[in-house]
Amino acid sequence: MSEATTTDLYEVTMALSYLREGMTAPATFSLFVRDLPPDRGFLVAAGLESALDFLAGFRVGADDVEAYASALHRPARELDLLRGTEFTGQVRAVPEGRIVLAGEPLLEVTAPIPQAQLVETYLLNQVSHQTTIASKAVRCVLAAARHPVVDFSLRRTHGIQAGFQAARLGALVGFAGTSNVAAAVAEGVPAVGTMAHSFIEAFGTEEEAFRAFARAHPGPLTFLVDTYDTEEGVRVAARVLRDLDRGPGSAVRLDSGDLGALAFRARTLLDAAGLPDVRIVASGGLDEYAVDELVRSGAPIDVYAVGTRVGVSADAPFLDSAYKLVEYAGRPVMKLSSAKVTAPGQKQVFRRPERADVIALHDEQPPAAGVPLLETVMRGGRRTTGRPGLAASTERLLADLAWLPPEARRIRAPVAPRAVSSERLSLLAEEVRRRIEEEVLAHPRGPAGP
Repeated sequence: MSEATTTDLYEVTMALSYLREGMTAPATFSLFVRDLPPDRGFLVAAGLESALDFLAGFRVGADDVEAYASALHRPARELDLLRGTEFTGQVRAVPEGRIVLAGEPLLEVTAPIPQAQLVETYLLNQVSHQTTIASKAVRCVLAAARHPVVDFSLRRTHGIQAGFQAARLGALVGFAGTSNVAAAVAEGVPAVGTMAHSFIEAFGTEEEAFRAFARAHPGPLTFLVDTYDTEEGVRVAARVLRDLDRGPGSAVRLDSGDLGALAFRARTLLDAAGLPDVRIVASGGLDEYAVDELVRSGAPIDVYAVGTRVGVSADAPFLDSAYKLVEYAGRPVMKLSSAKVTAPGQKQVFRRPERADVIALHDEQPPAAGVPLLETVMRGGRRTTGRPGLAASTERLLADLAWLPPEARRIRAPVAPRAVSSERLSLLAEEVRRRIEEEVLAHPRGPAGP
C-alpha cells in the first residue's frame, strides 16, 4: 500500500461516486482556519513542503484499491475505476513561514474532483498539525526576547514524525538548536544536549559524574546541577569547570524547582567562582508563558530549552481547519450551514502595510501596496520551484512579524487582526447565496413529477 490509503473512508467513497457519474471536471478546494485558538494572535503557515511531497508522489495502485475494497467489504473490481489515479492538478499556497489569519486560505487545490477529494485528509493533517506547532514555537521565540531557545520535545511528541516536524519547525521560527539528532542532521541545524539525572545517579558523586562526562567530551560542557541539591550542584560544577578551563560556552542546566530564584542564586555562585562566562540553561515544563514570566522577572537565564508543552502545543493542540469546495466546473459554490458559511470562488490574499489583509478573488488586481500571499507552487502535479531552505522561510516570518501590530504578538491576551473581504468577493457570495436559495432551498424535493 502507498500513502494514498492514508485517508478517511468517505474520501474514497466520494471519489468513486464522482468517477461513476463521470464527474471529472476541475474543482477547487480551499484549506483555511475558521477561527484562531484562544491566546493566538496569528498563525505561522507550515506543512506545505510535506503536502507537496505527498501530492507529487500520489498514485492509487493495485494494492491501494485492494485496501479500499477490504475497508469497504466489497470486491476490488468494483473500485477499479480508482486504479491509476494520480494528482495532476495545481496548488496555490502561502509559503511556509508567512503569517496567516483566520479565514485566509493557506492553500488552494485545483484538480479533477476525484483527485482533489482523495487528498483532502492528508493535506489537512499535515498543514493543520505543522501550522499548530510552528505557531506555538514562534511564541516561545517572542517570549524569550532574543535569548536562544532550543527544542527538547522529541521524547513526548505524538509520534516520531511529529517530533521531527517539531524540531524542523522550531528551526524555521528561530530556535537555536534541537536535541533530535535525525532532524539536526537532515535539516542542517545545531544538535544540542546535556545529560540526564540518571547519568549523575550512576556515579558515586556529582563531581565524579561531571569529570567523567568531561573526559568523554571536548566541550563546551553543560552540567545538570539539580539532581540532589541545586546550589551544591552549581558549586561542584563551578569547581570542575574552573579546573578544566575549557574556554567559553560551557553551562549549567536547571531543570526543576523555582527556576527564576535558582537562576539568580546560580549566577551569584558562578560569578563568585570567577566564571562569569558560564551560561545558565533552563528547562523543565517550559512554554511561552513560563519563558515570558522568567524574562520579565529578570532571571539571569541565557538559554531556554522547551519540550513537551511546545512539541504538542499543549494549550491549543489543534486548529479549527477546513478543506472546502469553493468551485466546481467553473461554478462558484459555498456552504450555508450555521456558523460554518464558506466563501465561494478561487481566492487570493493581499497584505498591506499597516492595514488589514484583504481576501479577494484570485484574479483581482491588488489594492495599493498590496502583496499577494498565495503563490503557484505546483502545476500539472509537479512542483514549479525547488524546495526552499529554512533560511528563506525564517526571513519571511521575520518580515511578517514586523508587519503584525504589537497587540497580536502579545503572549497573554493577544488581539488577532481580522482580514476583510474585497467588494467583488462579497458580491459573489451574495450572488451564490441567492442562487442556492432560489434553485436548491426553494425546491428541496426537486421538480414535481407529472
